[in-house]
Amino acid sequence: MKALQRVAHRGGAGLAPENTLAAFRNALTLPIDAVELDVQMSRDGQALVFHDATMERLTDGQGNMLDLDYAYLRSLNAAAHFRGGWPEPQQIPTLREVLELVRNRAQVYLEIKASERDGVYGRYPHIARAVVNELRALNMHKDVLIISFDWDVLHEVRLLDERLQTSAIVSKDNWADYDEQSIEKLLTTVGKLGVSAVSFDHTLFTEALLAQVHRRGYKFALWTVNTLEELQRLHAAKVDSLTTDRPDLFASI
Repeated sequence: MKALQRVAHRGGAGLAPENTLAAFRNALTLPIDAVELDVQMSRDGQALVFHDATMERLTDGQGNMLDLDYAYLRSLNAAAHFRGGWPEPQQIPTLREVLELVRNRAQVYLEIKASERDGVYGRYPHIARAVVNELRALNMHKDVLIISFDWDVLHEVRLLDERLQTSAIVSKDNWADYDEQSIEKLLTTVGKLGVSAVSFDHTLFTEALLAQVHRRGYKFALWTVNTLEELQRLHAAKVDSLTTDRPDLFASI
């Protein structure tokens, strides 16, 4: 494994319509080690790769994922609002489609998303089991890191298949305190979930935080770093993983 994991965020959202097969195909032509993707579920239980809870920002459709069936979701153009336009429509891909594309070509940072309606967050029924079943079907447990803001779902994933590696995502929203004592409490909490890494919002980075995470034996990941200057600075600091919307910039590191 390389010293730095170079990760294309949503397949490289700055270069192609995010979380589409076009984005993942493009990412695989660049100097990356992994692609990051988001998994949600349609109302009728299909695991789909899509970031938002609602359709309006990214597609030509409307509504909340919780209310929408697979057939309708697949009819939408997920490239409808890509800045600068995109030459051809892109379907919302299934998790299976993306995994089959990336398999044996790159690793996968697979984010299990929470459902959300009117600011209230929940969990899609059986989403952990659906994800684990897909990974088992393709024998990809060694190639995937399961990540989530929903730390309890990481524990559920490990109960379903202890071979899977997991990482807790940490942002200013779910970790409000930054002193040394709170860092230790955070690491103790996520450690009980069996994680192998912690994924931080890059604005939380400090040398002290990096040292404490490494001292506890966890990999240290940062998201989403979108300038060459910051990528170079954080690479020099010896973080373990950098996620960016601009994976083409990795060529200059």
